[in-house]
This record gives sequence, C-alpha cells and structure tokens, in this order.
Amino acid sequence: MTQHVHPEAQRLLDAIAATPPLDTLSVRQIRENFEKAASLTGDAVGMLSVEDTKIAGVPVRVYTPGLKNHPQPCVVYFHGGGWTTGTLDLAESTIREIAAEAGAIGISVDYRLAPEHPFPATIDDAIAVVSAVLSGETDLDIDIEKVGVVGDSAGGNIAAVVAQQMRGHRPGLVHQGLIYPCTDLSNLHSPSYQEYGEGYFLSARNLNWYIDQYTQPEEREDVRASPALNSDLTNLPPATIITAECDPLRDQGEAYGRALGQQGNKVSTVRFLGQPHLFLQAGALINDAHTARRLLGRQLKSSFQS
Repeated sequence: MTQHVHPEAQRLLDAIAATPPLDTLSVRQIRENFEKAASLTGDAVGMLSVEDTKIAGVPVRVYTPGLKNHPQPCVVYFHGGGWTTGTLDLAESTIREIAAEAGAIGISVDYRLAPEHPFPATIDDAIAVVSAVLSGETDLDIDIEKVGVVGDSAGGNIAAVVAQQMRGHRPGLVHQGLIYPCTDLSNLHSPSYQEYGEGYFLSARNLNWYIDQYTQPEEREDVRASPALNSDLTNLPPATIITAECDPLRDQGEAYGRALGQQGNKVSTVRFLGQPHLFLQAGALINDAHTARRLLGRQLKSSFQS
C-alpha cells in the first residue's frame, strides 16, 4: 500500500490489480470485464419508478425519486468508461443517489460508444438528449428551468462539452457536475499524470488507449473533444468538480475549474484525498463514494432552488 491511498480505496485497487492492459484485450473482453464490476457500485437507492425509453432517438433510463403534482427538476447523467465501455447498469447506483439527494428526475444516457461510433457520435447523442429536455420535447414532467448535467470520467468530458455547446440556449442548464473529467485529450502530461499513471486503476497506458479508440489525433484539439481548449469559457453554468488525489486526470479537472473561475463562472472544486479514479462508482467499498454523490446532489439542489 502506498502512503497516499485510502485503505478503502486500496481494497478496490487490490481487487483489480491483475486486470491486463486494455490494449492486450478485445473491446468485447474489456466490456465484459467491466460488467463483472457491477457488484462494486453499491446498493441502489429506491425509486418511485425506473423506465427505459428513448429521448430524441437516444436510449435513456429515467429515474423518478418520488411522486409530485408539479414539474420536477432534472439531472441528465453521462456514464464513464473511456467513451468505449460503461453501461446504464454500471451507472445505476450513482445516478440514483445523486437524483434522490437532488430531489430530481434522473436521466441516464446510453450514448453510442467507440470504436464502433467514434467522435463526435457520443457528443451528438448527448446534445440531442439535453436539447430535447431543455426544449420540453419529452413526455416527462420536467421543469425545464431546472436542468443540470453530470458525468464521470469520459462522462465528465461529455458533460463539460454539453455545457459549452448548450450555452445560449434558453432556458439553459443551471449546473454542471464534472467527476474527474478528462478535459484535454491533446495533452495529458501533468504532475498527476506522471505520479499516478501506473498502479492506481486508470493507467496512462489505458488512458491513451481510450483516447485512441474515440478520436483521431487531428480531432483532439476540437473543443467538442477537449473542452479545456475553448478560449471562451464565459457564461457557463455553475460547476461542481470532483477530483481524486491519486488520479492521473486530477490536474486536468482542477485546471479546468480554475479556468472556469477566472472567466467569471461559479465553481466549487473538491479533491478527495487518498482516492483513485473511479472511487465514486465503487460505493460497495468506498464510503467517500456516497459522500461525493450526496455532495453533487446537494449542489444540484441548490442551483435548482436559486
């Protein structure tokens, strides 16, 4: 055990230590391995209803926490998995807990995955869903003045891009929750990338593999792939950024938070000490996962109320 890692997180790292590098496996094998990790995500908070449907032609899962006789706030969630893996089932316990804490309908988006559907298919799906929600083009009882986006890892990248691309839409998004987001695919090098690029779940080798599946080198400076490269970050929704100390992407997320703040946006950045990438999904092993999920829910609720 390193001196950095939280004891609960070390259990997670020990459990996955024998996983081979992604570039030695087929995409199918990688996805099957991720499916086996579902038990690590923790118990699911109860919901009034859960429904699989489509919004703007994109498959989604809709979570309704409780019965209300008026339109409810909404959080649209984008799961992680390096744009190539991840499922609605793996995101289940996370979105349920965030939605319950926020008092909001949760919409988990089953966007198309690379390498079968490379950039920008994922972004097209995400924007289609959020546009439909904000425009009131769903059958759901949503208060379109109270909509936020949240995503983890690759999903954090997607949420950040959506927040930028939907800027100027009225009504607009009221919050963005970015969980250890990858914000610059063109340049990964940073102190955290150097220090935590091996042995802390998300290796530098695997991160580069994910990016290669999703984008061509010439696409990585597109702001729809690398939101941190957008020179205009003004007038964006308030942001809550969750980072993990022992994560190669830590510095990217925190740098993006500083950039948002410097351009006049409201930002709250919280680093979870001793935690690796993916900690927030490992609710069965890591108590900080629930702390982070509830924090995001409260931040969303605050934006909905204001």
